[in-house]
Amino acid sequence: MSARPITLDASPASAAASWPAAMPLAAWWAGDAQARWSILARPSRLASAAEARDRLARPLPASSGDGPPFTGGLLGALSYDAGRTLEPIAQSPDPPRDDRRWPDHLWLHCPDALVHDAATGQWWSVGDGASLALALAPRPATPVHVGPLRSSMSRTAYLAAVHRVLEYIRAGDVYQVNLAHCLTAPFRGSARALWLALGDVARPRFGAYLEADLGPRRLALASASPELFLHFDPASRRLATRPMKGTRPDTPGADADLLASPKDRAELAMIVDLLRNDLGRACDLGSVRVDDPRRLEYHGGDRGRALWQTTALVSGRVRDGASALDLLAATFPGGSITGAPKIRAMQIIDELEPVRRGPYCGAVGYFSDSGHAAFNIAIRTAAIAGQPDGDARDAIRGQLDWGVGAGIVAESDPAAEWDETLAKSGVLRAALAALARHADTECPA
Repeated sequence: MSARPITLDASPASAAASWPAAMPLAAWWAGDAQARWSILARPSRLASAAEARDRLARPLPASSGDGPPFTGGLLGALSYDAGRTLEPIAQSPDPPRDDRRWPDHLWLHCPDALVHDAATGQWWSVGDGASLALALAPRPATPVHVGPLRSSMSRTAYLAAVHRVLEYIRAGDVYQVNLAHCLTAPFRGSARALWLALGDVARPRFGAYLEADLGPRRLALASASPELFLHFDPASRRLATRPMKGTRPDTPGADADLLASPKDRAELAMIVDLLRNDLGRACDLGSVRVDDPRRLEYHGGDRGRALWQTTALVSGRVRDGASALDLLAATFPGGSITGAPKIRAMQIIDELEPVRRGPYCGAVGYFSDSGHAAFNIAIRTAAIAGQPDGDARDAIRGQLDWGVGAGIVAESDPAAEWDETLAKSGVLRAALAALARHADTECPA
């Protein structure tokens, strides 16, 4: 399907805020010019598991033309728990409790879209995208009510789990485990409003949004992720990943402290080695390289509520004839949110975390008919599940889940790791506070 340039006097944020309430929405969000492309799509229907698998099993095509990377295709999400299928030996005989029943795969057919290029300001129409532009109109703000956040693990239980990971590290089982817990709260209102507030606060480089009805259940993913899981360019056949390890709140001197930290440097180096191996399973022999071993990045909006992070860049040339399914089988779940070695780390995660992660630490993104693909690591992501609450397609009454985690290595201090996980809820709390200032909303203490 081709893409055509169109004139649209709107930013991606204002276009999303003007999306008709009765029209479903799926989106990929570039929070800065480095990520470049944003997609606002109208899903036509859910793709069945068999349809999605058939499509993803086709050899990746070569790209042609200079238009946008998305020309119609699938937008969707893989839950972290899909990794047990892609890596069967990682399955635990006693897996965590499945308390939310999130699907392992959620794929939406998206033939019609508006695509924005942050580098030039140009909008593109994909399929019947021009009619989507005509349908945009300001809509009144929808209230968002969120109750108090509660963790799936107490501080005491989390510290005990960290100590257990340290025992495994000393025994030589693993070098690193990403240990997480889930913050949950009652939710009622507009999932889109929450997503837009998250985007305004965090300005995510790789944000994403999905909403879908599965029978009587309504699901929404509102992602403000700063981390790229995979990006595939069919013209060069280059597959890239940007692991993120090392986090500091935006306080004076935090950037220098993070750069100087041997613990955080070791954390990232371990994951870079893991991802070199993962990419090598799908790429030409000798083509995998570390393009950038460690870079300091600032992620977020206003000073004082953002985070300092360190990232790396690893890439390789995908072998001829490989499919999107091959890429996922080689790399999913992302090493930065499992640990190293990956299989053993996944088994320990299953042992120590009380509930399934669901979408958290999975991936959200798109596979385009043009062959392009991009997926984030689903961190800083609100997973909202419940019942429809009114006529709007994004209105939900149910539960909000917000996963937070930390990479545990031999040098880890358990109390500091707990504090790091709570710092990663700051984006959500800031978004809820912003909603509370602008509407009749409730914000957790």
